[in-house]
Amino acid sequence: MDEVKEKELRKEILEKTAEYYRQILKPQQNMPFISGDTKIPYAGRVFDETEIENLVESALDFWLTSGRFTQRFEKKLAEFLGVESVLFVNSGSSANLLAFMTLTSPLLEERRIRRGDEVITVAAGFPTTVAPILQYGAVPVFLDVDPATANLDPTGLHAALSKKTKAVMLAHTLGNPFQIKEIKQFCDENGLWLIEDNCDALGSRFAGRLTGTWGDLGTSSFYPPHHMTTGEGGAVYMNDPLLRKIALSLRDWGRDCWCPPGCDNSCGCRFSRHWNHLPDGYDHKYVYSHFGFNLKATDMQAAVGCAQLEKLDLFIRKRKENFNRLFDALKDLPQLRLFSRYPESDPAWFGFLMTLTSRADFTRNEFAAFLEKHGVQTRNLFAGNLIRHPCFETLTEGVDYRIVGTLKNTDVFMKDALWIGVYPGMSPEKLDYMIETVRSFCLGGGK
Repeated sequence: MDEVKEKELRKEILEKTAEYYRQILKPQQNMPFISGDTKIPYAGRVFDETEIENLVESALDFWLTSGRFTQRFEKKLAEFLGVESVLFVNSGSSANLLAFMTLTSPLLEERRIRRGDEVITVAAGFPTTVAPILQYGAVPVFLDVDPATANLDPTGLHAALSKKTKAVMLAHTLGNPFQIKEIKQFCDENGLWLIEDNCDALGSRFAGRLTGTWGDLGTSSFYPPHHMTTGEGGAVYMNDPLLRKIALSLRDWGRDCWCPPGCDNSCGCRFSRHWNHLPDGYDHKYVYSHFGFNLKATDMQAAVGCAQLEKLDLFIRKRKENFNRLFDALKDLPQLRLFSRYPESDPAWFGFLMTLTSRADFTRNEFAAFLEKHGVQTRNLFAGNLIRHPCFETLTEGVDYRIVGTLKNTDVFMKDALWIGVYPGMSPEKLDYMIETVRSFCLGGGK
């Protein structure tokens, strides 16, 4: 088939794809809101014909691994963040795994994290911020969180520090930046790595600087509820070329070669290099410098991400507006403590967190059940307190993990907190209904 005919067919297919969106998908997105009947999810996809067209165009290429859309997506996301390098991976959890494992590389010499070394973190959050630490055989050291921000309370950092401490690995809770300036300074003063789990905070800023870019490594998730989506998907980002080299190797099976899929001999010495215990000239594509993984995402996912990136600024602005609308309408309720932020932070909120106060004459579960019954979807603050979960029953405190101080605030969030959505697909009618529902329950004595 000649090139002109292929272009004509692609054009026709993409025009039909856009028409399908306009006639089928768009009306589904714009269904009228019916108070008390329409369910309000905590999150959802926001897209138009551009995402669908990109996805179909990628499918027509039938290049099923990373390719031209992946290269574009990584470049554009790096430009948005203002970092040197972005690596696209298959999930936010994989991004956390890759970021942590990068710091275990022998190429980092005395700074590498080894089994038995300690990593300061919190138990209040999503488990895959902590899981890579334990899976590798390092020791998470848990500190309590600040009751106002649901982020690590930095006053406990020096008490957590030991001769074995090598890193701090933390998430910005529901898009609310932790005290990153103070924590970054602590890491710099003590020669520690800093990993920012930025999966819930893409677009948040602290002191004018985007979160995820303060640490040595940052991570994102593009699962559908997040600030933008590629379906499944995530990213690791950094400025250090050595960290990029290690992360790229670990993402791509642990190989020493950096050729992208389908390309050969980018190094110019594919069959001429010497390795200590391999035959001379062993094919560089099959030399492994790390025990790695295959964490690559597909080009079809990246194609969706390219379209989503164009909308990211709008998504961030809508999240802030939606959060502020809820906050202003609910801040007077004595039964609830709402999210606070540090004065220097400008959050791109992932969710609207509410914690019961002593004035509440109802439980969190009663509150959640009422909201769910009336069509408002809720979520707990993820694990609440991770060490209370069955996965920790086989671990030994003081050996597999440490706790510094108490986790009393973490337990409060586990018992008394929940959150509702602020995603960009929320209409004013939905937000007002959510406000009315929360207020009626609280002011009605939990009925």
